[in-house]
Amino acid sequence: MDRAKVLQPYGKLHRSGVRVASLGEDLFLHSSFPTNDNAAVFFGPDTYRFVRFINESLDARTRAVTCRKDRPGPLRILDVGCGSGAGGIAAVRRISPVGSMSEIVMNDVNPLALLYTAVNADVAGIPVLLAPGDALSAVEGDFDLIVSNPPYMADAAHRAYRDGGDRMGSALSLRIAKEALSRLAPGGELILYTGVAMIDGVDPFLSELAPVLAEADCEWSYSEIDPDVFGEELELPSYAHVDRIAAVGLHVLNTRGF
Repeated sequence: MDRAKVLQPYGKLHRSGVRVASLGEDLFLHSSFPTNDNAAVFFGPDTYRFVRFINESLDARTRAVTCRKDRPGPLRILDVGCGSGAGGIAAVRRISPVGSMSEIVMNDVNPLALLYTAVNADVAGIPVLLAPGDALSAVEGDFDLIVSNPPYMADAAHRAYRDGGDRMGSALSLRIAKEALSRLAPGGELILYTGVAMIDGVDPFLSELAPVLAEADCEWSYSEIDPDVFGEELELPSYAHVDRIAAVGLHVLNTRGF
């Protein structure tokens, strides 16, 4: 740990700058608590909810796999804002029993996240391609499966792992969802987990995204996964007008070319 530079002074002792979390059969290296640094790699309750949503969306007869199994080449999977890599690795785990070969691309704007993802994927025995940069602008081509758990908080410190940008933290999730729709191969799927600041009983994320989905060649479903997360944030002045923060899941199937 000393050679890897993950030990930090702590009085007369040292403390670890990393933690290891378990999820199913896999272990994930991530940042130690508290995750105050801008380059922190977060792994917490949202990660477990995200992976559970992926597993529920991808059953044993995954439509993306069914669509591609008669065509040459591997399934292309993209994890946008991969963090520890948990989402992408979970997706491969869910799809692999079907017998498909997969090419998985891990994207993040945070170099530390890509380093941890590389370690976690190596330990899991899953080859990955690393794509540093800003979301879908960092990758080329279409994908059979895109998964994403973008940051969604309105974070005054603008920490990369936490700040979702304007519109009370929903701007990044909206951008990823819209861009992903145009990058799905025929029969491709988007699985996006995020959080929404509900205001006056209205879901502003769904209100803006629904017209876009209506015009796209797709089938989609949307659900509240947890109606109340990060409740302590509501005590902040910036959240004074917010009813609650809900964890939501969007699942899109591209029907173009069917």
